Order: sequence, then C-alpha cells, then structure tokens
Amino acid sequence: MFTHIDQNDQPQMVDVSAKAPTHREACAQAIMIFPPAINEQLKGKDIQTKKGSVFQTAIIAGIMAAKKTSELIPMCHPIGLDDCKVNITWNAQDQLEITAKTAITHKTGVEMEALTAVSVAALTIYDMCKSLGHGMEIHSIKLLSKSGGKQDYVAT
Repeated sequence: MFTHIDQNDQPQMVDVSAKAPTHREACAQAIMIFPPAINEQLKGKDIQTKKGSVFQTAIIAGIMAAKKTSELIPMCHPIGLDDCKVNITWNAQDQLEITAKTAITHKTGVEMEALTAVSVAALTIYDMCKSLGHGMEIHSIKLLSKSGGKQDYVAT
C-alpha cells in the first residue's frame, strides 16, 4: 500500500501527528564517473576553478539542498535537520563517492534529505566541471542506511 495515496486514489501527505518523535538517521551515496581525459585533469583531488573549490562548493550545495527537500519533493514533510554532513572522496576506481549523513529527532525520517543532498552535490560537481567535458556520469544514487522509525535499513 502506498502511504501517499488515500482511499480514493488521491495524493496525500502522510499524517504523522500521532507518531512519537524518535532519533532518526540516514546515509545516502552517489557515485560519479569521469571520462579518462577529465580524470587525468582531476588526478584524484579537488580542483580550484574560477567559481571556487569544486568539492567545497558541492558540499555546501548538498547541505543547502537537504534543508530544502520538502520544497522539492511534494509529499516530504518540512523538517529542521539536526545534522547534515556531506563527504566527497575518490575511491580506488578513480570514481567520486559522495555521501551524505542526515539526522533528526522527529516524527518522520530523513532519507529523502540524504538522497537529495548527494544528488545536488553531484549535479554541482557536474556544473563546475562541465567546461572540461560533458562525458561525466552520475551513477548509483542510493540509500545506504536508515535508522529510527518503523524499521531500520542497511543496503546489502
């Protein structure tokens, strides 16, 4: 059963008024793959552009996006995040791993905020690096884990 559809098949926001606030956390990840020519220019590090540091800008954009998730995703509850951390690192395959960890004590979870953070951080990196070429790919945006609420989840 979809919780965002009522008995008349109409969209609805889930009523969380009867739920007790609990501590909730979520972690999401996005992977970015660069063509060899762009990878060679990046050489596994952050780069400075006329617009500023690519990674620092993407981290700020990811945090800002997490805070605005309810403005972007129609049925998300507006919440005040207690914490949001975005991290960007190179993995052994010369791919960027973008992770976001979100936390709140609330009646609803923070999965969408973590997913939004990594998505916007990846799009920001694309925007800042597109002058190097357009062959970049954003892959594998996924929820890695969540805790609190009805059930916990850990990706396998």
